[in-house]
Amino acid sequence: MPEVTKLPTHFRLLAAFKALGPYLREEQSKDGLYWFDCLSVCVSDKKAPEKREFWGWWITLTPSDEGFQAEYHTGRYNIDGDWVDESIPAAAQAEVERTHGDFAQKLSKMLADRFAKSLSTVE
Repeated sequence: MPEVTKLPTHFRLLAAFKALGPYLREEQSKDGLYWFDCLSVCVSDKKAPEKREFWGWWITLTPSDEGFQAEYHTGRYNIDGDWVDESIPAAAQAEVERTHGDFAQKLSKMLADRFAKSLSTVE
């Protein structure tokens, strides 16, 4: 069992977040604010790869007294590389929810096991 670190530093958190998979957007994260996203479903795979857009989710994670708070959004990752808060079509909804749920479970477990911190969701 790994040793629990009670007061994680920014750099320890970055290393732990990177170990969860390709979700961390390090260039958009800073001490006290961490950005994650997932391109879950291609909008149209008939387009050239560099012109594709995706349905998915993004999360901003901030520290709180008890642990961390996650603010979750869903939408479309557009051709400009920006997230647009948009309704997910029914055909993509289940996969977006599955990838988000898988990540949230990994994140919550890692924060509890490694740092003894909880994860809560901001609505």
